[in-house]
Amino acid sequence: MPVRLRPFALLARLDRPIGIWLLFLPGLWSILLAGAGVWFSLYLIVLFGIGAAVMRAAGCTVNDLWDRKLDRLVARTAGRPLASGALSVPQALGFLVGLLVAGLVILLLLDRTAQILGVVSLVLVALYPAAKRVTFWPQMMLGFTFGWGAPMGYAAAHGSLDWPVLPLYAATILWILGYDTIYAHQDREDDAMAGIKSTALKFGADTRRFLIVCYGGAIGLLLVAFIIAGLRPLGIVALAAPAALLAWQIVRLDIDDPVRCLALFKLNRDVGLLVALAVLLGR
Repeated sequence: MPVRLRPFALLARLDRPIGIWLLFLPGLWSILLAGAGVWFSLYLIVLFGIGAAVMRAAGCTVNDLWDRKLDRLVARTAGRPLASGALSVPQALGFLVGLLVAGLVILLLLDRTAQILGVVSLVLVALYPAAKRVTFWPQMMLGFTFGWGAPMGYAAAHGSLDWPVLPLYAATILWILGYDTIYAHQDREDDAMAGIKSTALKFGADTRRFLIVCYGGAIGLLLVAFIIAGLRPLGIVALAAPAALLAWQIVRLDIDDPVRCLALFKLNRDVGLLVALAVLLGR
């Protein structure tokens, strides 16, 4: 990539595509769960994939604008373009405007209900960076934000919201709450010194028990969503695969090993793809 564009790519976290996957997957689940036609579903999946890349970049930009001073105090984030001075605030704002315009173009290709939900999501994107300053539950706020693709995807595919969306969205929130708590353990000590709050700091050594509640609840709620949506038993049985990967994360967790925490966090891409496969088998 041209040298002048690299700071923008780093601001968008293009070097770390796991975030795009995790934003995309709840939308993928709901599109498949809605059971629209094959070609329309593929069309929506492509749109949501592009939208996930664009809006994840926008979210990272908003987050880094909020946190540019705090990021300088945390070893893992000190090299981010705004924290390091590689980009100025006006440059980041211009980049953000371009991303939001691209997101708007994608949004206009969806139906009215999905468009309304997409506009509402901007409030969540804007509020998330503030959560870590006022509560030990910013991971919950991230759950509401990253999981928003579940109601949006269902509305885009089905034309409206329906009962399966409620347990599906709740499942995504618990799933995200769990995996982002694992992720936050990488920065636990730096966050404490910088005054940043997180569920990693709140639960500390009790994180494993917390994950049992989060991941167990997520699988249980996915099961409810599958049943309400009328999926076949094969899909319900297939939930055992992502459940096993979640259990593996709980067993292997070492909150004092940042490298392992990152690896377990990244494993959630595969968890999400296995849930999508379970929906397909159920359909």
